[in-house]
Amino acid sequence: MCGINGILALDSERPDHSGAVELMNNALRHRGPDDAGIYNGDGVALGHRRLSIIDLSSAGHQPMQSANGRYVLVFNGEIYNFRELRAQLDYPFRSHTDTEVLLAAWQAWGTACIERLVGMYGFAVWDTRERVLHLVRDRLGIKPVYYYVDGERLLFSSELRALLASGLVPRELDRTSLVDYLRYQTVHQPDTIVRGIRMLPPASHLVAGNHSTELHSYWSPVPAHVSEMDRPAARKAVYEALLKAVERRLVADVPFGAFLSGGIDSSAIVALMSRLSSKVSTFSITFAEEEFSEARYARMVASKFVTDHHEIQLSPGHFLDMLPEALDSMDHPSGDGPNSYVVSGATRNAGITMALSGLGGDELFAGYSIFRQSLSLEKLHWLNRLPRRMRASCGWLLRRLRPGIASDKIAGILSLPDINPLSAYPFYRQVLSDVQCQGLLKEPLLPANRVSALLRELELADGLQDLPVLGQISVAEITTYMQHVLLRDTDQMSMAHALEVRVPFLDHELVELVTGLPDAVKFPHTPKQLLVETLGDLLPPEIVNRPKMGFTLPFARWMRNELHQFCESRIHSLAERECFNGATVLRYWKDFMNDNPSISWSRIWTLLVLEHWLDQNNVA
Repeated sequence: MCGINGILALDSERPDHSGAVELMNNALRHRGPDDAGIYNGDGVALGHRRLSIIDLSSAGHQPMQSANGRYVLVFNGEIYNFRELRAQLDYPFRSHTDTEVLLAAWQAWGTACIERLVGMYGFAVWDTRERVLHLVRDRLGIKPVYYYVDGERLLFSSELRALLASGLVPRELDRTSLVDYLRYQTVHQPDTIVRGIRMLPPASHLVAGNHSTELHSYWSPVPAHVSEMDRPAARKAVYEALLKAVERRLVADVPFGAFLSGGIDSSAIVALMSRLSSKVSTFSITFAEEEFSEARYARMVASKFVTDHHEIQLSPGHFLDMLPEALDSMDHPSGDGPNSYVVSGATRNAGITMALSGLGGDELFAGYSIFRQSLSLEKLHWLNRLPRRMRASCGWLLRRLRPGIASDKIAGILSLPDINPLSAYPFYRQVLSDVQCQGLLKEPLLPANRVSALLRELELADGLQDLPVLGQISVAEITTYMQHVLLRDTDQMSMAHALEVRVPFLDHELVELVTGLPDAVKFPHTPKQLLVETLGDLLPPEIVNRPKMGFTLPFARWMRNELHQFCESRIHSLAERECFNGATVLRYWKDFMNDNPSISWSRIWTLLVLEHWLDQNNVA
């Protein structure tokens, strides 16, 4: 796990960019504290910061050049099947790293090797003979790759802030992305909050050189076929795929463990780890306040599987003290993230360099309420027989009689030309309604909804609408909220502490299997029933039957009390920015302070995080 950077000259001029790459490398020091390197070639400079996980020796130094001298690689991530690939390659290996296996695979098979990779990764390969740069990102978008192209050069990096640190990228707010951020507390690929900086989409391969760039996709989360498995067959297939996914992620030459909240997902990962390893270390964040603590559930799982269990107790006051530090560590503004920062920091301080996480279990196995709601909505197809104007009027009346977030979303769904789970999905995850976004901004018109556009692309290219309803929503969750909030936050907040987080539920073979299963197999009666049945008696019944809790803290109370000054100063600064209607911003703050149900703490938090990030990164 590391950080990568690079600059490629796209015109006939081939200046030396190694100085700018060194600045970018320095900006990524937190991602790779163990080593650093720069390659300076004919019109290209590549940079790398290393966090050593596999083969800790100097033989893993990057940038790494192939044995025949043709290819130069900078790599961030892990290739979990590197040992299988190594056995297939005739290559003079000098290390035991997955990095060198990737380089050898590229030398042997060229771009065709991408389809053979199992892992999480963002990497760049420079072809010295053809003068072509290849940028590749993993299938699920676990590891980020950002890039910027102007008429003279292409820059890329693992972090957006490193691109800004180069001094070659204008620090200018993207107005269209600003609306996406207000709607969804994040910006969806390929855009970012900074104008001109793009995010390489998951499962993408960018080829740059010879005065051009080409983008190719090599995988889709929409499976090629809908499965006809019954429940017994599905349980067997899921167990085998999940066990294999966990086993793949246990290869490391450093101390590692697992996050254990005591919920179904993290407990499932620990249960399977115990099947594969004689000693498993687990880490739980606990609170003295019973209302926030899941300690007793985590202890129950740790006891059952005899893990080396560590409890890291945090007080809300400690969490509160760390909030400014967490916000400073954000590579891209997000309405979420501080929780991940605190958990990652505590785990790294306990001496752990790599940890497994249960992230992705809810998205794959229908753990969120949105899955049940989507199944219910599928039964309300008769609503489409009503005139759209009548439905929209009912939505308007609902908002007047019962103002609040839920009413806003229902009204939006009722106004759709065709009501179905996929068309309704963008409203479920929306933080601010379009009416609220319109009021906050001086721009008179709002751009098209980016989440709707992403789902439409998946419908047209891959037939998303042909999946069962739960499969549709799983893909929607994976390609929007999970990739652009959960995974982005996990990467930036864990790597702020040089901690690698691996996510077995996002093994692409497991994703392909589960998203194509029939609804009746995945969700016969209750959320995540297939996962629970797959694990059989591995999980204690208290874990299976406990209410879903999550990692929650009293943000609303803090923002009105302990964090009041911190929040108010940023809200007032945001109100002064020329693209915002200052009076509306301040009215939202006042409504929140007065406990107006239509202005939740998360809506205000989204605004103040944005202002903090823009100010910290000097983006105009």
